[in-house]
Amino acid sequence: MSELNTRTITKDDPYKLVFVCLGNICRSPTAEGIFIHKVQQAGLEDYFYIDSAGTSAYHIGESANSKSQATANKHGIHLPSKARRFEYADLEEFDLILAMDSENLSNIRQADRKNKFEDKIKMMREFDPRPEDGEVPDPYYGGLDGFDNVFQVLDRSCEALLNELKPLIKD
Repeated sequence: MSELNTRTITKDDPYKLVFVCLGNICRSPTAEGIFIHKVQQAGLEDYFYIDSAGTSAYHIGESANSKSQATANKHGIHLPSKARRFEYADLEEFDLILAMDSENLSNIRQADRKNKFEDKIKMMREFDPRPEDGEVPDPYYGGLDGFDNVFQVLDRSCEALLNELKPLIKD
């Protein structure tokens, strides 16, 4: 389990988190959609600001990949995001920045040239009860099973992350 930058979460000061992958069309929008769904199920929408981004500019403005959407829909999850690029301002704005793999982690850390935000940059699978190699694999390389596998990894990780954040919520 990861150690979070802990602070009290209130409706007036919601916890801001951003999920980050390469193109922001598969892994990070899936994580965003799953986390939004779990927060809504728990009735905690007012306590969180949830977003996703990509470290590249390949797909800016695009919706999530059709296979990611189909996999999420199968589980009753909606993927609302439009791809955007991760920016330096995100380092300042968000309380938690979750990279899907080591390449994206490295790209995020490069944006933080002075290591000012190191404590809020984490790997997504630091929250996975079964982290394996610590990477959320790119679903493209696993066929249709790849998208199901990524969904399961992100679902477990989002559940554990939300459980870790819930005790920080104060009314």
